[in-house]
Amino acid sequence: MISLLIVDDEKIIRRGLQSIIERQHPSLFSYRFAENGQEALELLRQEPADIMFTDIRMPIMDGIELLERLQDHPVKPEVVLLSGYNDFVYAQKGIRFAVKDYLIKPVKREELFAVLERLILDIRAREERADTAGEEARLFAAELLTLHLTQKDVGDATTPAGLSWLDAGYTLGLLARRGKGSQVSRADAASFRTGITELLQGHTDWMLTRDGTGGTILIARDPVIFYQLAERWRRSGSYSQLRIAISDPVQGIEQIRWAYSQAKQTLKYGILLPELDVLEHARLSERNERHVVPVELIRRILNFIGMGRRDEMKQLLDQILDVRMISSCEIGYLERISQLLNEEVFDKLFGIYGYKVLDLLRSHAHVGHIGNFDRFEDYYTAVEQLLVSLDRFIQDRREKAPAEPNTMQKVVVYLQKHYADDLNMAIVSNHFSLNYSYFSQAFQEYSGESFSNYVRRLRLDKAKELLVCSDLKVYEISEQVGFENVKHFTRIFKDTEGITALEFRNQRRQKVE
Repeated sequence: MISLLIVDDEKIIRRGLQSIIERQHPSLFSYRFAENGQEALELLRQEPADIMFTDIRMPIMDGIELLERLQDHPVKPEVVLLSGYNDFVYAQKGIRFAVKDYLIKPVKREELFAVLERLILDIRAREERADTAGEEARLFAAELLTLHLTQKDVGDATTPAGLSWLDAGYTLGLLARRGKGSQVSRADAASFRTGITELLQGHTDWMLTRDGTGGTILIARDPVIFYQLAERWRRSGSYSQLRIAISDPVQGIEQIRWAYSQAKQTLKYGILLPELDVLEHARLSERNERHVVPVELIRRILNFIGMGRRDEMKQLLDQILDVRMISSCEIGYLERISQLLNEEVFDKLFGIYGYKVLDLLRSHAHVGHIGNFDRFEDYYTAVEQLLVSLDRFIQDRREKAPAEPNTMQKVVVYLQKHYADDLNMAIVSNHFSLNYSYFSQAFQEYSGESFSNYVRRLRLDKAKELLVCSDLKVYEISEQVGFENVKHFTRIFKDTEGITALEFRNQRRQKVE
């Protein structure tokens, strides 16, 4: 495992980062936490960390002082700074301490994962180089191939000695074990490669190497070797099933990265084709790339969670994860759906409920990435089970939560503060842990108008203030007060006020003059 230390004085930041990372990379990291730099130093004295995320502004000892004190440590972690927009000057100070990167809070998923992927590659490459120190010429050649895969600039693309058959043509295969998960220990990976080497005895013109992230690569002159290896693996009686993704035939070492990218993309299709041991890029590369991802359907699921409307939620999920559609599309379509379920449903629920749903999300962390599943049916079932569990949990909380007399007053204060956000009754009732139907009725009784009318009127009042007191253009005002587009704003404004927004501005300014 890769050891990760998260240093931040806010518990919700520490645990929130862990929750998001675990859904993308379950079982890859071990986690430790510190509230300030002093606690972090003590933990690092006890045991080094591979990666450290640290906030800049913290009590007792801030992030910059922590970095200064770390310079005397014999084993330093790879450091990523967490900073607010106003901390950029402080973040610049981290440059002299060899900080790897910095992330702006609130941290965005895609930026977090991009940083993690770079750090994982660096750590794996360092481990692999340490493992291969002192090996014989054959393994040295394999290391050279690994460098061609992982380094942007390795000088001239010279074929290693003994591998001249690469110039005549070869196929690259990426090897994985089904049922083992995507992350294995170094000892387990070495044992796997030893087993593959034994099964390939008697064959010529092949090379086994690694990809810098723990993956195993087989390069062979004759592509038939991949099918023979799969057959021998089946006969060996292994407890796991071997899956091989192979590239198109290529020539020369300069094509190795291209072949590897093909094999890596092809391996993802295993979730849709579980019956195949060998997946060929040539047979999968022409799938439909143009189908539109059902973004609105995914967002609509959030409105059903906690309402007890599981049949409707199941119907939505059936449309989103339509196996016929997904099976006809390239794998990026399913990857994008998985990403949006994380961002538009699970992450937003965490944003609303925080620690109340954290344990539930963590217990289903594997749902966060399709690479954690061998079969599409298993992924669908896991998503459905998590949605049902979240629905039951939130519904129970609402039914048990007593309605305070001043709850509607708090709702109004919340709306006056967040009127420009993407608001609907489901989001607001979720925020206050209230039953949807109760909330609708209680709000109308308290305010004298429906929720949607109140929000629309609030936004129009704010827009009228800006029309009179600012020189912002109409479309800028429309955006600032929360209307979905300027066309909708201008129509609503004229229907309500009887005149256009510009006419309203001119009239009010003439009266002031």
